[in-house]
Amino acid sequence: MLKKVKYSALVVVLIAGVIGFSGCSGVSDEQMAELDALRSEVKALDKEVGSLKSEKDALIKEIADKNAKLDECAKIKSETQKNLDKIGK
Repeated sequence: MLKKVKYSALVVVLIAGVIGFSGCSGVSDEQMAELDALRSEVKALDKEVGSLKSEKDALIKEIADKNAKLDECAKIKSETQKNLDKIGK
């Protein structure tokens, strides 16, 4: 009798496991469509990130160029002030 109960319990567990596993084994068309949409969104965002990085690099270069011009102007201003001070003496 105890053997029959153990066997029945084992059969119930195996059937429940098979049913549970088979329900998780497939991906629905709706889930695949959602996954494709998410992949497309990720690609678009990656493209936007690349574009923004390029824009950032261009702005950094522009700032560096303007800073170099400002440094050159400061140098010329300093030399001019020194020359004006020499003339004033």
